[in-house]
Amino acid sequence: MSGYQLAEDVSLAGRNTFRVPARAAVMADVSRADALEELFGFAMLRDGPVLVVGEGSNLLFVDDFPGVAICLTMARASVQRDDGDSVLVRAEAGMNWNDLVAWTLARGLCGLENLAMIPGTVGAAPIQNIGAYGVEVGEFIEAVEAFQRDTGQVKRLPASECGFGYRDSLFKREADRWVVTALELRLPRQRELRLDYAGVREELAAMGVDSPRAVHVAEAISRLRTRKLPNPALLGNAGSFFKNPVVDAATAAALQAANPGLPVFPAGEGQRKLSAAWLIEACGWKGFREGDAGVAAQHALVLVNHGHATGRQLLDLARRIAASVRERFGVALEPEPRIIGAAFDPA
Repeated sequence: MSGYQLAEDVSLAGRNTFRVPARAAVMADVSRADALEELFGFAMLRDGPVLVVGEGSNLLFVDDFPGVAICLTMARASVQRDDGDSVLVRAEAGMNWNDLVAWTLARGLCGLENLAMIPGTVGAAPIQNIGAYGVEVGEFIEAVEAFQRDTGQVKRLPASECGFGYRDSLFKREADRWVVTALELRLPRQRELRLDYAGVREELAAMGVDSPRAVHVAEAISRLRTRKLPNPALLGNAGSFFKNPVVDAATAAALQAANPGLPVFPAGEGQRKLSAAWLIEACGWKGFREGDAGVAAQHALVLVNHGHATGRQLLDLARRIAASVRERFGVALEPEPRIIGAAFDPA
């Protein structure tokens, strides 16, 4: 068994949550990590462009992909070591992220509850260092297993070598060098729950929960996300399109003085994080639609495909949004999704 299957000229429309039309010259579905060494021995992978596609929830295709798109299908989770107070969990890259969250909660483990309902796969989680409601996955990662293209070997990188930052990692910065194959997470059995992000305590109260456990927090956040964010299965989107911009404290103070409603959050020493959604909404984009490309009515941070928008149309809209925020507030917005086939470059 080779552990992979190849197909030529494959549609990617069903493999990205924006549901924009695009095609890959070659698609490789990989069911075993040890098959990557043989696969990358082929000249078309060794010398040409390669793109790893999970559920496509963090990709915007502006053009067809001229190389090989790789889809990792291995999706098992297992307990590697139980140390009593904490458990080491290993999950393979192809597993659905929310399925892993549910799997850990069902075993009485904490940590991932604030990350419930984030779309995508386990393999994408460390690349983006996914985060929500005051938690980032990098806090719980013990190691990442990844295929290193230049050596042809699977390597285990401890968290200290992964370069995690805000929606950033070594694997994102060196996307052409690494293929994430599995994740090791150190999860506690008990921890102080993080409930201070907007709406969480209120949702728990509405659920009638006075003494919440991790499973209750996951349910509350699932309800919040369902109400606030459009379902990609019903309306094409990739969740938050822009990162929350980080600026120095003085800039944040000046902006907040001029705009008293602007939410500002701590972001490390001397740094502040601004609400991109607030900035975009203040520029009048929430609910905007032009053809089938638009901004969600529920959340200004979410670009949506109402049916037949192209990646180019969505990118053009994103550029206009970023340009208007920069013109009004002097703040640059950066996209969260990886844009395939074009540079972002705000208009």
